Amino acid sequence: MTVDVKTALDGTWEAGAPTVIDGSTLTLEDLHVVAVKGGGVELRDESVRAMSRSRDLKVDLVAGGQAIYGVTTGFGDSVIRQIAPVKSAELQHNLIRYHMNGTGPSTPPDVVRATLLIRANCLAKGNSGVRPEVVTRLVEQLNLGILPRLPQRGSLGASGDLVPLCHLAASLLAEGDVTYEGRLRPTGDVLAEVGLAPLMLEAKEGLALINGTSFSSAFAALACLGATRLARIAELSTAMASEALLGNRGHFAEFIHQAKPHPGQLASAREIARLLSDSELALDHSQVIELTGGLGDQEYAELKRSIQDRYSVRCAPHVIGVLRDTLDWARRWVEIEINSSNDNPLFDVAAREVHSGGNFYGGHVAQAMDSLKVAVANIADLLDRQLELVVDEKFNNGLTPNLIPRHTPSDWRAGLHHGFKGMQIACSSITAEALKTSTPASVFSRSTEAHNQDKVSMSAIAARDAFQVVSMAEEVAAIHLLALCQALDLRGVALASSRTKAAHALVRERAPFVENDRALESDIHAVVDLIRSGALIDVTSPAGLNGHGGGR
Repeated sequence: MTVDVKTALDGTWEAGAPTVIDGSTLTLEDLHVVAVKGGGVELRDESVRAMSRSRDLKVDLVAGGQAIYGVTTGFGDSVIRQIAPVKSAELQHNLIRYHMNGTGPSTPPDVVRATLLIRANCLAKGNSGVRPEVVTRLVEQLNLGILPRLPQRGSLGASGDLVPLCHLAASLLAEGDVTYEGRLRPTGDVLAEVGLAPLMLEAKEGLALINGTSFSSAFAALACLGATRLARIAELSTAMASEALLGNRGHFAEFIHQAKPHPGQLASAREIARLLSDSELALDHSQVIELTGGLGDQEYAELKRSIQDRYSVRCAPHVIGVLRDTLDWARRWVEIEINSSNDNPLFDVAAREVHSGGNFYGGHVAQAMDSLKVAVANIADLLDRQLELVVDEKFNNGLTPNLIPRHTPSDWRAGLHHGFKGMQIACSSITAEALKTSTPASVFSRSTEAHNQDKVSMSAIAARDAFQVVSMAEEVAAIHLLALCQALDLRGVALASSRTKAAHALVRERAPFVENDRALESDIHAVVDLIRSGALIDVTSPAGLNGHGGGR
């Protein structure tokens, strides 16, 4: 089932037909429906047949006495040690147990659901030598909401995400802990309650479950989806900032960006121009020239218009465009990864051969996420700089200091009330942390396991970082949007564009105008929820303005 990106990311989706997985056609939008919306999953019949053929080949090769890594040999540097076929099941169970040493916080439920989905999809490709029953159990647990507790730390991204995925595999054996109906409980108790017997793994199946990139890819997929929303939110924020600062919307003119036609930059400039097309606050370049032409220095200063805005507004398409263009290839790499056979060894049914290789290496995920987190951290920095212009009376073109309301010329409360001063401090702190977290992880390879794993990808760290940076950037955007709505109230929201007015109204349904100093944590959380739901994107789209949007 392929779901339209807008439908998947806004609030319009309703439970319907399950997502069918076959190892080849899973999209990020499908993943969002399953991991975030809680949609169901089914296996395609042909995938069941492909897995059976692969498993049959494995059985035949073992019976013929062929040495197969991880089946009739030990693991890693123990490849030189032979294992009797009768010990193959014990070997697989031991593999899972000796990797159960993860640390750190537990993985969020949406990432766990994505991990289960991706691992099932990769094995459904039919190259891994596992029984269909193994993948069917992954799908059953996903559909029942039985989510294994996955510690976030411990993966090198080669040979796969061994440590977190072994906690996933342990849940099939009725070992470890799972979250079920909102409670963390022993897996055995939950499986008994729902009528599922523990699985007994056969040769290769433990290795197939943990020797892949599904944990890294789950964080990566959700980071890509969050960053996709964030690009649109940054464009909305830029449009509102331009209005709050009485800016020049000519900076987003088609001619300028056609002269430097990076696709993401062009798309971003067009979106900001669309959002501002009927604004009476941010004017076209020709209107600004007409207003400022022939004025003396004093008159020009009083008008508070400029033919050129500061970089954080004027160059916003260039910054956001980098994110858009990074996403264009990053999501393509991630979609290839989540539709790949990324364990080892793999079984070629047509040639009746088994191949040892390194598809478990998460290099593409690591590189994509290192690049994505840098692009997203730059968005956080862009919005933080715009916020500084909006709240600072030295730069905000006549708005009050820190956006404090002023009812009459004599009603002046600066010093007693401080408005958005604390919000700007918090925003700057979050931005600094996002920038620090954007340090590349893929360059920190470590040699492990007696130099068997002597070059590793660090894809799990890179993807977790990217996921975290997206989350922090969403918080930055929420603070900025609250300040922008306050600024438009002070400036006169009736003069704003129809699209930014729609966003303003949606925010105001959840976060009231700041009349006096008060705690604003709940306001931030409410707007973060609006960002993640896609509602702000939906309400500012043409369909949303015509009453056909569903983001709310």
